[in-house]
Amino acid sequence: MKIALDAMGGDFAPFEIVRGAIDAVKAFPNIEVVLVGDEARIRDVLVEFGQENNPQLIIHHASEVIEMNEHPGTAVRKKKDASVIVATRLVKQKVCDAVIAPGSTGAAVAAALFGLGRIKGIDRPMIATPIPTPQGVTVMLDSGANANCKPKHMVQGAIMGSEYARLMFGKENPTVGLLNIGEESTKGNELCLSTYPLLEQLKTIPFKGNVEGRDIPKGTVDVVVCDGFTGNVVLKLAEGLVGVMTQLVKEGIKEGGIMAKLGAFLIYPVFKKIRKRLDHTENGGAPLLGVNGVFLISHGSSKAKEILTAIKIAGELVDRKIIENIQHSIEEEGAIKYDDVD
Repeated sequence: MKIALDAMGGDFAPFEIVRGAIDAVKAFPNIEVVLVGDEARIRDVLVEFGQENNPQLIIHHASEVIEMNEHPGTAVRKKKDASVIVATRLVKQKVCDAVIAPGSTGAAVAAALFGLGRIKGIDRPMIATPIPTPQGVTVMLDSGANANCKPKHMVQGAIMGSEYARLMFGKENPTVGLLNIGEESTKGNELCLSTYPLLEQLKTIPFKGNVEGRDIPKGTVDVVVCDGFTGNVVLKLAEGLVGVMTQLVKEGIKEGGIMAKLGAFLIYPVFKKIRKRLDHTENGGAPLLGVNGVFLISHGSSKAKEILTAIKIAGELVDRKIIENIQHSIEEEGAIKYDDVD
């Protein structure tokens, strides 16, 4: 299996990205990583770690980079040799099996749409993010690909999210909820009110009605559907809260005297386990579902550990045939009939 990795994407490229690829090929001998970007800079990192002759690490030169502050659509059209564009092209040409794109989410989404196209029956791809719960995870989508959605996009998201939850997290018959400001079917804005009856019509997916923000970490349902604007706000709020709570606990222990420090020492293994479950960097990245190829978007702040995990996830998505399963579910549900629904 070959994974195309944008080695120039993110805040710590190419050093941390290449280091993550080095760790990944050591952990997964069945995977080759194609490092896309500035050949000289990538090679320097490989040389530093004594991996310049590793046959599992292949350099594919790309002369341009899309920066975080560039307009995604404009940059994708103008920079034809940008690393994320070239990496996506390798999947389109069947040279590689999946793409991993750290850095600008907007550029990644634009590159995937222009470079891979969409699965038949999908109008708007969505980013699916697993959120830890006491039961395991709840998959929330969209997490930021589409700020403005129509009801048919939400229906397609429910189908894609269900397949992702089933294939990656072992959720048989995953339940779906619509993120709203109340449980009643009469609550919400125009988008939610129009989406609700369409989700009720799904034949093979258990729709449990509206869920509120507090239901996401509870694990009330397996899949939560929302527009990308709302989903991204929820995600960033959750990440911020985890950071703040961790800091408050540390300050409380520091100011609590010897007994607080002793207590913290005794339950440190528990704290460590909880922190690991809540740490967004443990995910490695979130798949962009709906494009016609496996495409994983990683944090712009990704370091080697996240890249290793992203490569693992990308490999699993390929192995479990996520694209074919989404296509089958879309056809089975007859979701294409929603094409004329505004």
